[in-house]
Amino acid sequence: MDPIRIAVVGVGKIARDQHLPAIAGNAAFSLAATVSPHDAGVDGVSHHKSLDELIASGPAVDAVALCTPPQVRYDLAVQALDKGMHVFLEKPPGATLSECVALSSRAEKVGATLFAAWHSRFAAGVAPARAWLAERRIESVSIVWREDVRVWHPGQAWIWEPGGLGVFDPGINALSILTHILPRPVFLKTATLEIPANRAAPIAAQIDFRDTAGAPIHMDLDWRQTGPQSWDIVVETDAGMLKLSNGGAVLTLPTGAEHNEDMEYPGLYARFANLIRGGRSDVDIAPLRLVADAFLRGNRQAVDAFHD
Repeated sequence: MDPIRIAVVGVGKIARDQHLPAIAGNAAFSLAATVSPHDAGVDGVSHHKSLDELIASGPAVDAVALCTPPQVRYDLAVQALDKGMHVFLEKPPGATLSECVALSSRAEKVGATLFAAWHSRFAAGVAPARAWLAERRIESVSIVWREDVRVWHPGQAWIWEPGGLGVFDPGINALSILTHILPRPVFLKTATLEIPANRAAPIAAQIDFRDTAGAPIHMDLDWRQTGPQSWDIVVETDAGMLKLSNGGAVLTLPTGAEHNEDMEYPGLYARFANLIRGGRSDVDIAPLRLVADAFLRGNRQAVDAFHD
């Protein structure tokens, strides 16, 4: 089969660190173009300031990977889908649940593939963790997702704006793992969101969920971490403790730790290619729904102003 001609829209840090190498390493894709009003493109690849410009005068494209902030993704996705392009949505797949539902319906109507790409689900420890937990009774879950926003999001004002999710931008990665590995659905009980006086999104959150069998789940999110960063999920079961650390890359079971090669973005693009070839979509909004519940029901506490 001919390679899928793909354009990367938004050529920032995540695109350069993850998307471009994953595309280059997958023979199912050919990088046809890049799109960004501010960032430079890739040597030898057609570059455009807007998706309008690409459509009007650029090379033919079969698919787009939208690596923009979530607040602007809906209109770009609609534009691409209406041209018959397949669409890869970076996480979170949209600024609202309604946008994601509308995009899913539109993709089905035009016969294009829409992929809500939860990269942390492709971390090395996640699939074996899901398989191990399928046969266990879940007793409790603890999530600690603490990192330094100055290191991971320097100067990115959009994450503090409505729709940018604040600390839930990384926290939703933990929720994408949680909703994938637990055998039962999860729902929110309480949430406390700490919001700096000069920002519109939280810098920290304490959240309690439970699954439908009653197992308690506590989540600790914080963007003020210094020193070692924490991306850990601990699940207590009737057969002992399971731990996913380093964002799901390392799995520890009662029998010991398992270290496998981490292939998050290569795994995403392999999945995207299979969906396109099979004429299917994959738009799971469960992680975003839990974040929306936290914003809907959460108690808001003001904290000191935050400065980059």
